Formats: sequence, structure tokens, C-alpha cells
Amino acid sequence: MTRRQLIPIAVLLLAACALPLVVSDYRVFQFTLVLVYAIALLGLNMLTGYNGQISLGHGAFYALGAYVTAILMDKYGVPYWATLPVAAAVCLVAGFLFGLPALRLEGLYLALATFALGVSLPSLLKYHHLEKWTGGVQGIVINKPDPPFGLPLSADHWLYYFTLAVTILMFLLAWNMLRGRIGRALVAIRDQHVAAEAMGVNTAMVKSLAFGVSAMYTGVAGALGAIAIQYVAPDSFNIFVSLVFLIGIVIGGLASISGAIYGALFIQFVPNIADEISKAAPWAIFGIFLIGFVYVMPMGIAGAVRMGLARLQRKAQNKRHST
Repeated sequence: MTRRQLIPIAVLLLAACALPLVVSDYRVFQFTLVLVYAIALLGLNMLTGYNGQISLGHGAFYALGAYVTAILMDKYGVPYWATLPVAAAVCLVAGFLFGLPALRLEGLYLALATFALGVSLPSLLKYHHLEKWTGGVQGIVINKPDPPFGLPLSADHWLYYFTLAVTILMFLLAWNMLRGRIGRALVAIRDQHVAAEAMGVNTAMVKSLAFGVSAMYTGVAGALGAIAIQYVAPDSFNIFVSLVFLIGIVIGGLASISGAIYGALFIQFVPNIADEISKAAPWAIFGIFLIGFVYVMPMGIAGAVRMGLARLQRKAQNKRHST
């Protein structure tokens, strides 16, 4: 990574660290959810954007991660930070196992299978034999963690910084993975499945692992979301969650790491803006925003940013050559 690329990243991180000092506690909570959604969108983008597997059921893995954390904290008194690796491992295994039979499906058929997963999980969480773990329709209430070591921070501020640290770690892991052999294999399978096999890529294993890693990211996001909201219930994880995640990666930019951040900002704040514009028909306003973004930026916000920066760079080069 060049110095020119590092400078804006460093500025962005400094701004993210300073953010809780200049906004209200409610805004801090909202930006915590932005970080949570960014992790989930990054996981889905690995699967759909980089590998070409369409998923309409990632809300199920988000719910699974949330419930793993809630159950461990509520039933067993496990510290919140220790639940994240467990949620990640459970969702990694669940995603990998779901990805194995899904290998026989592609395109719309795979989307339909994942859609069925997203639709069925809330009903499964209400199943009476699982109520002693999931709380049934009542759900589970958990406590927001206090800052450790007596740090002079509020609970909201500490949770924001903790989520920010996890987000940075997950993004670094994804960047390192996608720029190497795994990333090239994912893109090769997406673009030319037969050619990838001819070049020696184990497409079955790579696609299953892509599903598992994608589910792991979404599960970590669900765990952090449960800690932030302090409550999980089956009806909080309906199919709309999965659709919102898909909207987020399309608006943010497919096959783009930074697109996860743009998409998270969109799905967190645009519905609120739409609700402020029209209390009677907020989703109609949201639909107008959605159509406008897709029409103006067909490659997503990340693609539009890349094109804008490239245009500015060309203008600067032309200006230097002319002088």
C-alpha cells in the first residue's frame, strides 16, 4: 500500500476515533450500528461481489451470531468479548455446511435456497423445544458492557471504540485475504468457472469456504449488534434484514472493500431521513432514494468515488503537462 493510499485511511481512522467526542450518545449508538453493518456487508460482498454467489438469507447468519452471544452472556455469564470468537466459529461452520449442498445450485436457484434459510430461521427460533435457550417470542435481554479498567468513558462510547477495533481487524483480515491467492480464486470462479477449474482451482472447496467466511463475518456483526442493542428476538431477524444487506452491498459497490462502509451508512441513515421527510410513506421515499442512487451511481458509491478520483487525477496530470 502506497503512502498516497495510507494518508486518507489514517485521516479516516482519526476522524472515526474523534467522532464520539463531537456527537450525542444517540449518534454514537447509530455509528456503532454503522460499523456493525459494515462488517456484515463486507462478509456478504466477499460471497456475492467477489465470488458471484447470490445470497438472500444472510440475515439468518446475523441472527445466529446474535443468539450465540446473547445465550452465552445470559445463560453462562461469558464476557461479551469472549463470545465473538465463539459466534464467529459457529457461523463459519454453519456457513460452510450450508455451502456444501448449495454447490449444486447457482444463480437464482441459489438465491431461492438462501431465501428459504432467511425465511425459516425466525420460526425455528420460536420453536417451543428451543425456548429455554432462545427465550421464544420474548427473546433475550442482555446488559451493555461497562468500560474496563475504570476508563472514563460511557458505556456507549466504550462499545463504539470496541466495535471500531473489531471492524478494523475484520477489514484488515479481508484486505489481506482478497489481495492474495484466495481473492484471485474467488474472482476467477465468478468470471470464468470452467477456466478456473482448468487452472487447478478447487472450485467446490473455494466456494464452500467463501460461504463459510462470509457467514463468519455476518455472525460477528450479529454478535456485536446484539451487544449494542441489548436485545434479541426472532421477529428482529425477518427476511427484510437479508434484503437490506443485499441493498447495502449494491449501493455501496460490489467487489469493493470500501463499499461496505458506504453501504452501511446508507442502510443506517437513509431510512431515518426518509422517515423525517414523510411519516405517512417513509418506504416510498426510501424507494425513491434507492432508485436515484442506482441510476446516478450504477457501480455503487465506491465505484463513483473511484471514477471521481481518477478524473481528478487525470485533470491534475493534464495541468502539469500543459505547464
